[in-house]
Amino acid sequence: MKKGQFPDGFLWGAATAAHQVEGGNTNDWTEWEKKNAERLAREAEKKFGHLPIWNDIKTQAQDPQNYISGRACDHYNRYEEDFNIAQSLGHNAHRFSIEWSRIEPREGEFDEKEIEHYKKVITSLRACGIEPFVTLWHWPIPIWLKDKGGWRSGKVVEYFDRYTEKVALALKDDVKFWITLNEPLVYSAHSYLKGAWPPQKKNPFHFILVIRNLMRAHRLSYGTIKKINPVAQIGISAHNVYLEAYKNKFINRLLKGMTDWLWNFLFFDLIKKYQDFIGLNNYHHNRINFGFNKNDNERISDMGWELYPEALYHTLVGIKKYNKPVYVTENGLADREDKYREWFIKENLKSVARAIDEGVDVRGYLYWSLLDNFEWDKWFWPRFGLVEIDYNTMERKIRPSARTYAEICKTNSLILDSNP
Repeated sequence: MKKGQFPDGFLWGAATAAHQVEGGNTNDWTEWEKKNAERLAREAEKKFGHLPIWNDIKTQAQDPQNYISGRACDHYNRYEEDFNIAQSLGHNAHRFSIEWSRIEPREGEFDEKEIEHYKKVITSLRACGIEPFVTLWHWPIPIWLKDKGGWRSGKVVEYFDRYTEKVALALKDDVKFWITLNEPLVYSAHSYLKGAWPPQKKNPFHFILVIRNLMRAHRLSYGTIKKINPVAQIGISAHNVYLEAYKNKFINRLLKGMTDWLWNFLFFDLIKKYQDFIGLNNYHHNRINFGFNKNDNERISDMGWELYPEALYHTLVGIKKYNKPVYVTENGLADREDKYREWFIKENLKSVARAIDEGVDVRGYLYWSLLDNFEWDKWFWPRFGLVEIDYNTMERKIRPSARTYAEICKTNSLILDSNP
């Protein structure tokens, strides 16, 4: 058996997002959930009825309460318990997000108690020997900002920079890695092209405006954090897709080239002078054959997403041209029976090892997610966690795949010939 040793100092762990795990939030998403829960429950069979697991999730997916985040995983109150679990699993890094609406619940008014809460979160991580990766914005926004137009507002860049400065000043001595924005194109596309997510403003001009504002917000906040802490490492997390031009046919290559530029590279090109590292999120492969999504789908997750671990290798190689350190900040699957997760993690880490061998400066891997969580417009039924959550009792239960991943984390190595 060939044993793959990862570079010294490689960071291992998992990721979460505030709205998906904390519980008790009040923001634009919580308002939207309550207004749309009945509709989403009615539409569930149309959206998810084709999934093999539909009969197992039907009752939950058709329950309006499934679409209201509520107390989520109660991570806000149980973060120490969750970080102790992460420590026991050999994690030495953890990505989490700060909830803007907690920090600035009213325009220009900052809640010092909530700032202290996040200081305690970081202190708890440090006590467990875990390096924090702090995300400043993972999609929800305060209600006061929603009322001003959200990311379409003429002043949103200024507002975000003010929030960034407040948080960075409070945490400057404790945080090395900052992620300003999570998946800016995913958010913009779902909210302003598809009109599926709040604020459901389906308008291509708004889409372009929001992307521009997100880009400007990152650039300005990058400078603000650097002034406060010159040695801070700052980037974004982007969701890149492996686009495969089937049989290298001309039309397929043409479609791939255009889509690669628009989806995988445009935002990085806009901020390339304003990032110290790249945060890469990868879940998808898209085979192009005179059209998109011509995948074989030999294995799929509970959400119907193709499981194609080689995609991570290709997306890593694709961003090698930026000559930046790379951290895989999300990579995972919904797998309620824990059927494929061990295989999936190992195969994705083979892709990471292969990319490193080819000169990509990958320095860490953070599985999505540490915990089962509130999965946005799919809500509670998808199970991404290394740790299973009983949403009735809030009991945490470590899945078998998490223990396999723990051995990789603790030994900083991987057996390179695993089977599904």
